[in-house]
Amino acid sequence: MFQPSIFREERIAVLQEMIRMNPFASLVSMQEGEIIADHLPMVIHPELSERGILRGHVARGNPIGKKLDDTIPVLVMFQGPHHYITPSWYPSKEEHDKVVPTWNYVVVHARGKITLHHDENWILSHLNELTNRNESGRKEPWKIADAPDDFIARQLRGIIGIEVEITALQGTWKVSQNKNREDNQGVVKGLRMESSEVASTMAGCVAEHFDKPGSR
Repeated sequence: MFQPSIFREERIAVLQEMIRMNPFASLVSMQEGEIIADHLPMVIHPELSERGILRGHVARGNPIGKKLDDTIPVLVMFQGPHHYITPSWYPSKEEHDKVVPTWNYVVVHARGKITLHHDENWILSHLNELTNRNESGRKEPWKIADAPDDFIARQLRGIIGIEVEITALQGTWKVSQNKNREDNQGVVKGLRMESSEVASTMAGCVAEHFDKPGSR
């Protein structure tokens, strides 16, 4: 993806944490000469390789099981917070009107070799990990063992496991670093007045990244 240097994030731990916090992914693969996108939650395992390994699953009826070209690396995209930025939030608008709208966003792209898993023990282990991560912190966490064994066995037969060993990571944090301090602070104030969770999250990103090396 296009990455102006001022918006580029290269710290592997930061990229992995963004994936962990935003696990719903777009998996782009080549299947019989066509570019295909699937959408699924994926679990990042940073401890398993230098950049980490992603694990997920799809229905056995998904064409990826028969049509995947595994000689071509896949692209896995993770979307973080994003928000429209109005020029009305820039104090500089009152000075010269040379301002335009934009869109702030956080995104991570992971590329790597994909492996499909049909072994039910591998798939069950992955599902336990996926469930435990998402149920953690709930008052009464649900676990796979709560469901009948024969029901889970039938579910496992309808699933294909997916594993991607990450060979390249790209991160873009476009959060108003290219603006001066006054306009940056205006964006933070404007976002906080939007009174929505995503706007509040983006306000935090803008405030945090303004003083990143290379920012104005």
